[in-house]
Amino acid sequence: MPLVVVFLVALWAACMYFGFLYAFPVVCALSVVAATLTGAVHYHVRAGEVLLPATAGGPSPAVPGEAGGTRDPAFRHYLFGQAGQDWWRIAGFAVPAVWRTVRRSLTTLTRWLMSNTQGFFLVPVWLAVVVGVAVAAVPLGAAAAAVAAAYAAVCGAGVLLWAAGVLLVRGLEGVLMLARRILQTCPHPQCYARFPLPEYACPSCGERHRRLVPNRDGAFRHVCRCGTRLPTAIVLGRFRLQAYCPECDRALPHRIGRARIEPLPFVGGPDAGKTTFMVLAVNALHGVVREARGRAGFVVQGDEAAFSRLRQELRLGKVSKTTTQAPSATMVDITLPGATPRSGNRILYLFDPSGEGFTGAAQVEAMSYLAHGEAMLIVVDPFALPLVQRGLSEAERRTLKDAGVVLSQEDPSDTFQRVRNELAARADGGRQKRVAVVVTKADLLRRTAVGHDADDLPAWFDGVGLGNMVRDLARTAAEVRYLSSGLPADTAAIGRLLAWLTGLPVEGPGVPPDASPHASPEKDAGGEGGAAEEELTLTDLRRPWNPARAAAGRAPLGYRLFRRSLFGASLLLCAATLAFLAAWVWSLLGAIVIAS
Repeated sequence: MPLVVVFLVALWAACMYFGFLYAFPVVCALSVVAATLTGAVHYHVRAGEVLLPATAGGPSPAVPGEAGGTRDPAFRHYLFGQAGQDWWRIAGFAVPAVWRTVRRSLTTLTRWLMSNTQGFFLVPVWLAVVVGVAVAAVPLGAAAAAVAAAYAAVCGAGVLLWAAGVLLVRGLEGVLMLARRILQTCPHPQCYARFPLPEYACPSCGERHRRLVPNRDGAFRHVCRCGTRLPTAIVLGRFRLQAYCPECDRALPHRIGRARIEPLPFVGGPDAGKTTFMVLAVNALHGVVREARGRAGFVVQGDEAAFSRLRQELRLGKVSKTTTQAPSATMVDITLPGATPRSGNRILYLFDPSGEGFTGAAQVEAMSYLAHGEAMLIVVDPFALPLVQRGLSEAERRTLKDAGVVLSQEDPSDTFQRVRNELAARADGGRQKRVAVVVTKADLLRRTAVGHDADDLPAWFDGVGLGNMVRDLARTAAEVRYLSSGLPADTAAIGRLLAWLTGLPVEGPGVPPDASPHASPEKDAGGEGGAAEEELTLTDLRRPWNPARAAAGRAPLGYRLFRRSLFGASLLLCAATLAFLAAWVWSLLGAIVIAS
């Protein structure tokens, strides 16, 4: 019996000696490799489940902003929210999975090796496995650090590219908006707001985006919750989307932000002929633009229909009286070939309120669009001037009555003064770059004794009580031009005047560039009303927008690119770490073999 005990003790000692000397390092090294490889496989399996699917759902769903919330209904840029969420989900899946695998493996191994008598002899092997698993925490930590470094490198590079894109697009946009002197205002009554950025509607689902600019939703494109990619700047095509006023929620003209809005109020008292002259002016300007091979058109269907009716009334000799004191602007979009975007593109807002709207200070104050523009057209009814009325003979009064002329009691000088007082409240004191003063009904005025020299403007105004207006305009406007207008209309003079007034680089048909600003009362060969051969119609000067849209349920393209880049980078760095570990184990085994 003692011999058996001695033999068993000797055998156990030999197993311990050779086990710890040879088996322990080999099994420990292999355990380190196996445990590290198992941890890496678990991580990349979980990472693949999160990062590789193209769908917006899955283990780490991409959730866009909600309409009407503090954010636009768009997906946030991957780096600002989703990247951290993905990392947290991967870690939340991988770490518990590795821990469960380690615990299950050690439990199973202990049951196999240590549950019976052979456990006394296999202690080195069991201990080598336990130690190897514990030591594997070091290479696993190194691999995790490498993966984190890859994640940080990709995200850091992405943030730098995003920041560069935001600075580039915002800087370019700001420079172009400043260079083109872009003005963005609302044309609708009870609003007339001025704003830096409209709302834009997604062309696919109609959702409104209030902050469609380079920001944390994207530098060059935002992705609507429906998957449609939307441009973030005018230079990238944002003007091709339908815009809405952020204050009153009504539609804005095409190309807003691309072309400068030019508010042009028609100022004049009751029965001054503002609407008649506006019809003549739009027709004449259309002819000028067409001769310059440009394009022009109404922005909304209602304006086209209204002007068609007004043209017909003008041909019949009487234009309907305007009754709206707070009008919606008549919008005309104009572009000229070969001209710079600053000078060759305009969206005209033509405001034609009723003359009664200028008869009280409160009504004039409600015309807040007066504060936005740098040009103004003053329509003077000569027969509303008290000195002209007193100078009319009875025969002249009968002639005017037969022609349908109403002698208004609203003095044009009072109308001008109310508008001037309203403009004086502006920060610049109400200075205007360009002001046109138009004397209407000139064909009838020339038949009177008091108006025989009415074409000599502005000198004629001194004799009829408007000298103060002339002097005030000379002081507060950079440039003033005068025109006598009657029927039939001189479309050449009117066209040239409107082109100058709106800042368009064109000349009137058949009129040299150096012609005098005081147009003569020559009759136009086009006949009554001077209607253009081709009438202005509804048009859209934008190129159609063809939105790129992801398939339903798919994550945005940026998400897919970043996720796959992150997966690829982490896979490469983890493989490099494992290769280094394998080389170390190989060298260790070689050293053991040499030592033995």
